[in-house]
Amino acid sequence: MGIHVIKMPDIGEGIAEVELVMWHVKVGDAVSEDMILADVMTDKATIEIPSPVHGTVAMLGGEAGQVMAVGADLIHIEVEGEGNLKAGAALASSPKAAPHTGGGASATSSAAPGAAPSAPAASAPAAGVAAAHGSLPAHGGHGGHAGNGGHGAHATPAPVAARVARAPGERPLASPAVRKRAWDMGVELQYVHGSGPAGRILHEDLDAYVARSVQGGTSAAPAGYRESHTEQTIPLIGLRRKIAQKMQESKRRIPHFSYVEEIDVTELEILRTRLNEQWGKERGKLTVLPLLARALVIALRQFPQMNARFDDDAGFVTQYGAVHLGVATQTDSGLMVSVVRHAEARDMWSCAAEIGRLADAARTGKATRDELSGSTITISSLGALGGIVTTPVINHPEVAIIGVNKIVERPVVRQGGLVVRKIMNLSSSFDHRVVDGMHAAQFVQAIRTLLECPAMLFVE
Repeated sequence: MGIHVIKMPDIGEGIAEVELVMWHVKVGDAVSEDMILADVMTDKATIEIPSPVHGTVAMLGGEAGQVMAVGADLIHIEVEGEGNLKAGAALASSPKAAPHTGGGASATSSAAPGAAPSAPAASAPAAGVAAAHGSLPAHGGHGGHAGNGGHGAHATPAPVAARVARAPGERPLASPAVRKRAWDMGVELQYVHGSGPAGRILHEDLDAYVARSVQGGTSAAPAGYRESHTEQTIPLIGLRRKIAQKMQESKRRIPHFSYVEEIDVTELEILRTRLNEQWGKERGKLTVLPLLARALVIALRQFPQMNARFDDDAGFVTQYGAVHLGVATQTDSGLMVSVVRHAEARDMWSCAAEIGRLADAARTGKATRDELSGSTITISSLGALGGIVTTPVINHPEVAIIGVNKIVERPVVRQGGLVVRKIMNLSSSFDHRVVDGMHAAQFVQAIRTLLECPAMLFVE
């Protein structure tokens, strides 16, 4: 028997270290050739590490969340034959995994980082550690009064036994005298059974409740009223850590300002419905996003300074003729920005199909590095949860982001009459270092004009 050592591979592009995101195996597991052993993350993408051999896992070179140097021992596998390392050799013979300090590989200026990791194996480290503090004293809801002055003889630890369930917000029936006594005793009437008419709580009920508590009653409180003293520490690992770095960098480096405009999308929705009725089965369904993307492309012809990236280290802005449209996509692992290449050359159906394809790739962890980097301007949408106003964070090093809020029906005054219209807000943010407020407003107004008169989307 021998040991086959798999080292952290050189992924290229000058990357010297990567983060170990997830193990798919544990010590003692049998592995086969091409079986996925671990997920590691560069500054842009998650990469799966397969096994080149058959054997049994003998040692793991690090824990999820650690940043490891290229060339460090990733895993030892016991194999038939000699292997590439003598049996019993220590991991210390190779570069150590650097402890994760939150710094790690720095976030780059590209769009949100790589593909989501696949589902964690049973052996993966837990995301957090729960710490129960059962020794803390119980609190009856009026703790400041539990040992109140002249009623010290009645003071008792807040009872935890013999509790009854009441609906949230239901007020227990009791006389003022009973309420005063319960207050002084530190008893929460919500948990006391009432034996009087209509369930009224009597003095005898208080005495019985306290007696059962002192005797060590164990009846549990209803789930909605149980005290909880658990704490959970959740490390930021993999994609979530990259997102945190990216957001911090964007807010630290970019002086944001936001501009919100209300848009009447009634005619747009009528057009979209008719297009879907006529062409939906053949060309696919249209959402608002591809229509907005087309309006954005047309507006950028007049305001090319919005389709740009600002290198603040070098001190220059690069404006692009190509519109590589970033579309923020929520996945189970976090927010990713998929990139629709050359949106300026796509019709609405092509754009819709590409947005759907990229969203599926991101959510299933199959998006490539190129599909998640290189955007020049970004759209962010929360769909039906879009709220009234948002303040989207610019995708550094871009200079603008367009935030889509939900569509709602509102009363609107038109030609002196009150009518119901479908209204959607656009909440957009801009880099104030290179975009003036007036130009940002004009840009959004140009988009508004196109969306409120959607026939203009088809006029060239």
